[in-house]
Amino acid sequence: MALRVERRTVLVCAALAVTVAALGVLTLGTGSIRLTPAQVLSALFDPDADPRDRLVVVTWRLPRLLFAVLCGAALAISGALFQSLTRNPLGSPDVIGFASGSYAGASVVMLVLGTANYLAVASGSLIGGALTALLVYLLAYRKGLAPFRLIIVGIAVGAFLSSLTSMLLLSVNPQQAMLAATWGAGSLSGLGFEQLRPTAAVFVVLLICSAAVARPLVHLELGDDAAVALGVRAQRARLAATLTGVALTALVTAAVGPISFIALAAPQIAQRLTRGSTTVRIGPAALTGAAVLTGADFIAQRVDLPVGVVTVCVGGAYLAWLLARRYAGRRG
Repeated sequence: MALRVERRTVLVCAALAVTVAALGVLTLGTGSIRLTPAQVLSALFDPDADPRDRLVVVTWRLPRLLFAVLCGAALAISGALFQSLTRNPLGSPDVIGFASGSYAGASVVMLVLGTANYLAVASGSLIGGALTALLVYLLAYRKGLAPFRLIIVGIAVGAFLSSLTSMLLLSVNPQQAMLAATWGAGSLSGLGFEQLRPTAAVFVVLLICSAAVARPLVHLELGDDAAVALGVRAQRARLAATLTGVALTALVTAAVGPISFIALAAPQIAQRLTRGSTTVRIGPAALTGAAVLTGADFIAQRVDLPVGVVTVCVGGAYLAWLLARRYAGRRG
């Protein structure tokens, strides 16, 4: 049985990787300047390709595509960690409130300090996410970190921070408010390799951390007593997973602004595709998130909207379906 499940996981990951690659070629080849798949591949891998094609594909479009893949994977992994921690499919960082903390931190930098410098905004987002995680952890901790209490406290803190951000937006001049609101919609436009390199470096470190905390979380899903019997230090594992998940969310928010839905849905989609018993499947979740955000950004470019708006529209429908399904299951 284990071999069959593992084989299915490998096949699903391979299919998702092919999907991401196909969406990538489609994204790189469409727009105001259309290129065939052969031209796209030539521009990517042939140094002697047409300079115009290389300019369009490598310089203009590739950074945005790589950001979509990286951010989608990061959000999906973060969602997988939090859904395992809370043992609840609604336990994603954007629902719990950590994304609101990152957005609030970035808003303070833009609206209070009055700077839109990329590094400053990114630092504010990271600090906001970290402080929010600390606050939620302290308020939810009562002789241990209960999953349900973490969700309730996180939702309350997130609502407060969202209100604080709205108050800041209403208290500044329209130009500043428009800048912050545009960033807050979540957008992949205007990003280049200079922003991608540090983001990718941090992501690699957090990916290693995620892989390290995944196995203890699988044991914790069996219950604390069983996990302790297997040598897992429950509270330490939960704290490490929380910090890693928050860091992944803050990293994405710092780079492109808050993007909803991916962290909520991607782990659940990956779990259904692999037919696994746990949401802590880093590989399938990351590839699912990358595919979903790449597809959403392809749509966003066609309709000239921030990608965060597209994911919110899709995410609202998914959340309604998820709640209806859980309600029907309880009645049945």
